[in-house]
Amino acid sequence: MGPSAIRYAGLAERLASLGHEVIDCGNVPADIAEATDHGDDNARFLRQIKATCERLADVVRSNVEKGRFPLVLGGDHSVALGSIGGIAAGSPGPGGVIWIDAHGDLNRPETTPSGNVHGMVLAATLGLAGPTFESEAWPSPSVDRTRVALVGTRSLEQAERDFVREHGLRVWTMSTIDQLGVERVMREALEHVAGDSFTHVSLDVDVLDPDIAPGVGTAVRGGLSYREAHLALELVADANVLTSMDVVEVNPVLDVANETGELAVELVASALGARIL
Repeated sequence: MGPSAIRYAGLAERLASLGHEVIDCGNVPADIAEATDHGDDNARFLRQIKATCERLADVVRSNVEKGRFPLVLGGDHSVALGSIGGIAAGSPGPGGVIWIDAHGDLNRPETTPSGNVHGMVLAATLGLAGPTFESEAWPSPSVDRTRVALVGTRSLEQAERDFVREHGLRVWTMSTIDQLGVERVMREALEHVAGDSFTHVSLDVDVLDPDIAPGVGTAVRGGLSYREAHLALELVADANVLTSMDVVEVNPVLDVANETGELAVELVASALGARIL
């Protein structure tokens, strides 16, 4: 329902008003969780998620090869396995990613406390979540681990903290943003992920404070403010390096009058060139 909520909030019309030609490739078929077996407790629904992400990767790769800008709507963050995988499959090599999220998504089946695949997906795109995440639909790794920037992070499991240290990932936590400000943090993050192949932004709306983005499944207090989030994505647009994007975790069941879906539209617009003046 997340993609439908974002569409309903006027995404296509907003992007068209900025001068973009919008092609909606429709929804990627996905199994209904309540009607299927969840499989391994340490990676729940992984078989079904991989199948969905393989279909998504094919759509994304096809559009990359046509020179289009892929904008993928979630759904939970596990869709990034397909969006980033498809971008990498259509690119000359692994690329850079700015992961704007309250969470690290760096667990693996052997470390996860929940078994939720959306909490492992960044590790999977780095090729570090184990062979069960590999597929012919995407290269492994899809992301260069030296070009990963986590921004707005404020909820990490101990295993994720160990992962960050072991692999030397760069993390700008909410504490860092409080100390340095969004502008400096985003400029540093953009410089860190710069390079060949692709530059992708993965925006999880739970990076925002739940007071302004209530429609998310794993809310964490103390997130980005409305203006901090817009400035972050305006700086992405100013850098003129963005080649693809996904926006995930809008959950209309938990939302209030589609407030979070509308905010997602506004933030995507900022990343793609919207300005106050």
